[in-house]
Amino acid sequence: MYRVVFSQVLQRLDAEDAHRATVRALAAISRVRPLNRAIHRRLAPHDPALRVSAFGVHFPSPFGLAAGFDKNAVCFEALAAFGFGHVEVGTVTAHAQPGNARPRLFRLPAQRAVINRMGFNNDGAAKVARRLARVRGVPVVVGVNIGKTKVVPESRAVADYVASARALADRADYLVVNVSSPNTPGLRDLQAVERLRPLLTAVREVTESLPRRTPLLVKIAPDLADEDVDAVADLAVELGLDGIIATNTTIRRDGVPSTEAGGLSGRPLKERSLEVLRRLYARVGDRLTLVSVGGVEDVDDVWERLLAGATLVQGYTAMVYEGPLWAARINRALSRRLRLHGHSSIQEVIGKTAPARTGRDA
Repeated sequence: MYRVVFSQVLQRLDAEDAHRATVRALAAISRVRPLNRAIHRRLAPHDPALRVSAFGVHFPSPFGLAAGFDKNAVCFEALAAFGFGHVEVGTVTAHAQPGNARPRLFRLPAQRAVINRMGFNNDGAAKVARRLARVRGVPVVVGVNIGKTKVVPESRAVADYVASARALADRADYLVVNVSSPNTPGLRDLQAVERLRPLLTAVREVTESLPRRTPLLVKIAPDLADEDVDAVADLAVELGLDGIIATNTTIRRDGVPSTEAGGLSGRPLKERSLEVLRRLYARVGDRLTLVSVGGVEDVDDVWERLLAGATLVQGYTAMVYEGPLWAARINRALSRRLRLHGHSSIQEVIGKTAPARTGRDA
């Protein structure tokens, strides 16, 4: 049914207008607590075998929603009710900003992909923090993804991230430093280890100063060279980070017939995202939690990422093409597959096909 609605109605709408309408509808469901709880009872993951623990946080399922959908923390409760084991909100910046000029979001149905150049449009850290502080009607694990405010010069980037962390860290189940979006000028330059070290160190000081320490992760781009992936992995271990999210969108256009600028997500990213995951797991093993995102479309993709060493898996783009029941279907299929293979817990699957660790401390 959804595919008919998408092809006949949604695909005719501007992609960003359709997204905004979806977010508004989900936000309305979040506000109607009895309705949201009823959806949660029906669609959220309740199978104990799907539960997974990472960096001290308990997730009802390893499959969650990547940052970029609920930028302003207005509908994360409904998203959890529809089946996501966690929701990563943002990207949030210290100061509110409108993002780049429209049009800035483009569907590529034939490639099952999306290009965006949104530019971190969001309401700002203070307003998002107030929304996250509200009493929740359903249980939901919420990660918060923070980025650099566009008008802040690179010389003030560390202070800008620290401001966001101070506003949001105690509202988050985990915090993510995003240095990998291609849509903020100069942002990806912060992935260089000599610039990333002081940034992560400063944000880590904020997360560790709280009465309840907030786990800290960094999100990297698929366009990093392999040796740079290794360098970031080594740095994350050195600094005592909790994990790495791999990967963000790509600026490459291999086999994609589009000249639009921005980050490409969806099916074309699948192969590289999996390569980066395998490289990271070979480098760090279970010393860090690895979160795999990029080209995840179905239960086969989720299963493959778990076997390759991901503790958590995220999706986003495929929901545009699969609809609101996508996460619930994946969770049901994961439950069936676990039992088919004789497993009693998702934890038994993680890293089972990964090669031996090759890092410098292996």
